[in-house]
Amino acid sequence: MMKLNRMAKLVERKTLLLQVVSLAEEAGAAIMMVYNQDDVGVTYKDDASPLTQADLAAHNLIINGLARLTPDWPALSEESLEISYAIRKTWNRYWLIDPLDGTKEFVKHKQAFTVNISLIENGNPTMGVVYAPALDLLYYAFEGGGAFKKEKNGPTLPISAESKGHQPPKVAVSRSHIGKTTADFLEKIGPHELIRIGSSLKLCLVAEAAADLYPRLGRTMEWDTAAAQSIVVEAGGSVTDPKGQPLRYNKADLSNPDFFVRGMSPISLPL
Repeated sequence: MMKLNRMAKLVERKTLLLQVVSLAEEAGAAIMMVYNQDDVGVTYKDDASPLTQADLAAHNLIINGLARLTPDWPALSEESLEISYAIRKTWNRYWLIDPLDGTKEFVKHKQAFTVNISLIENGNPTMGVVYAPALDLLYYAFEGGGAFKKEKNGPTLPISAESKGHQPPKVAVSRSHIGKTTADFLEKIGPHELIRIGSSLKLCLVAEAAADLYPRLGRTMEWDTAAAQSIVVEAGGSVTDPKGQPLRYNKADLSNPDFFVRGMSPISLPL
């Protein structure tokens, strides 16, 4: 009976996941409508980060879609109005969304921006969808169900973070966020090949073993990582802080510590 119940839950979760995938693709289509315009409507937040018409269009579409799918589950988006920790700390299950991760890439008409939708349960990401609409590239996973990738009109394929034996190791880094701390770290790990790319695609590269490591030694927010973390973990990799602990979610300030995304490569960290 327990096995049947588990199978039923997996089927239920997969059905929900595919509905969320469709929602991410709809949000991606809305983003591309703005992307293809001459003016993407850039404004700036208090922290000087850019905000576009596409961020807001994707946010509204995803929030409304999730409310229809799971009306009893709250949702938190990068573009939400502030929700106090006094309220959030009571959430055992909620959606965490970055409607447009990599807005700087988007504004520059680069292609490495994504829609990120994740389900957080008891501080742990248990479902994740990462969709790069300009590349028509999709990654998704749910706990116990494996991790998958679909590119353009190709088939949906399982992915694994199992090492491909890259020599030298391949290290994913941000196209726009390499600072001195990261540069010093990279110097310590020895010979390596850099892959520079934006958004949560850095984590997804590790999930499919196209990269062996992604070190993030600088500020990020929880919505930047949650969806891709679930994909990495289901693919057999890890997303951990410098003490080796998995990233946890729904903290008071919603910020991440420094972290390392690792596949199943023997690359060692100079900690």
